[in-house]
Amino acid sequence: MTPDGIELEAEAAWPGPPRPAGAGSDADSSGGAAAAVAVLSHPHPLYGGDMWNPLVDHLFRALPASGIATLRYNFRGTGRSGGSHDEGKAEQLDAAAAFDAAVRVAAERSSAAGAPPVVSVGWSFGGDVSLAAGHDRLSAWIGIAAPLRIVDPASMGAAADPRPKLLLVPEHDQFRSPADAAEITEGWANTELDVISGGDHFLMGHARVVGEKIAAFVSGLR
Repeated sequence: MTPDGIELEAEAAWPGPPRPAGAGSDADSSGGAAAAVAVLSHPHPLYGGDMWNPLVDHLFRALPASGIATLRYNFRGTGRSGGSHDEGKAEQLDAAAAFDAAVRVAAERSSAAGAPPVVSVGWSFGGDVSLAAGHDRLSAWIGIAAPLRIVDPASMGAAADPRPKLLLVPEHDQFRSPADAAEITEGWANTELDVISGGDHFLMGHARVVGEKIAAFVSGLR
């Protein structure tokens, strides 16, 4: 539920044995220990983006195999989420609500050693929106092919925040080149930019590499 009362469609997956075929909710996922919880924010909903897009779906299923729990959700006006599209503005409330849900689930499932860190992982539109959103318990941001134009980069909360950030920029991104992304984010605090060799904005054929880079980054958070 968002701060402005919109109910969002979401599901989570936890490390451990595979879920039963057709399982679509956190209640059906296993209860192994998680090194982190990755909150996955999807591409632009007006251009076919939703939480089942191929890269989001790959990460949702592959990251738990690396010990990273995942939570994915649909922005308002998408799938079974309420509300309507707001061009990346009210969607920041959606991302914040997803972070809050992930923090809550992580705390409920944590052992005496403490809850795992929660990390934002946004692709394209979801990258811009999630870099602009925040939560006091969020440990890091990862932006995948973030266009850095849907939301003004100067207004993104992540820009000046001291918590770590990783920007994964496709070498041949049609919407924001690695050189442009590096220039825009040059003054950002604690930010690493990693180029996905050979990839374009849609990252077809590069999902495994993206997942490996996310897992490696997350492993350094604790």
